[in-house]
Amino acid sequence: MLARRQAELDAGAEPIGWKVGFGSPGGMAALGIDRPLVGYLTAGRRLEPGAMVPIGDWTRPLLEAEVAAYVGPDLAVAGWALAIELADLDHPPDDIEQILAGNVYHRHVLLGDRVPVLPSDRGVTVRRDGVEVAATDDPDELVGELGWVVATTASTLAAAGGALRAGDVVITGSMVPPIDVAPGEAWRVVANGLGELDVRLTH
Repeated sequence: MLARRQAELDAGAEPIGWKVGFGSPGGMAALGIDRPLVGYLTAGRRLEPGAMVPIGDWTRPLLEAEVAAYVGPDLAVAGWALAIELADLDHPPDDIEQILAGNVYHRHVLLGDRVPVLPSDRGVTVRRDGVEVAATDDPDELVGELGWVVATTASTLAAAGGALRAGDVVITGSMVPPIDVAPGEAWRVVANGLGELDVRLTH
C-alpha cells in the first residue's frame, strides 16, 4: 500500500492523509486482526460537498458515514469534521494483502466543515432521497474510541515504515454499517454538532 501511495506521489498526487477500514469488531474478527487496516487519501480523490459522482462502472459501490480527525503539530487531534467515504468492493474482502494493495477499496472522500472539539452528542442519520436508511446514537460502537483509532493509525504506519504527520487528515471508519448505493440516488449524512454532507450518485 505504501509503495502504491509513493508511486502516486511521485506521479504528482498530493497527500492529504489516511483512512482506516475493517475497524468494527466484526470486520477485525473476519480478517483476524486486532486493529483497523490503513489506507491513504490524496487530494485528487477528495470531492466537494454536494458533488455528483459517476459510479455506473463500479462493482459494488458503498457509502460510509465517518468522522475525520485533523492531526495537529504535536500529533494530537486538532479538529474534527464529518466525512463521507465512497468505496468500491471490487473483490472479496478475504485477503489482507489484496485489500491493502487496492487501498482498502477507497475511491473518494468528502469532508465537512472543521470544528475544534468533538461534540459529546454525535447521533448520526443517513438519508437516501430524503428517507432515513441508517442511524446511530452511539457512533463509536463500530469504530471504537476515536483517539484510539488515530493512535493505532500512527503505530500501524510507523511499523510499516510510514508516518502520521501534522496536517494529515484521518477518516476513522464508518459509524453505521457500510451502505450499498446505486446511480440516481441522493445521499445526506447528518451528525449532531458536525453538520451535514450531501453527495449525488450518477451513472
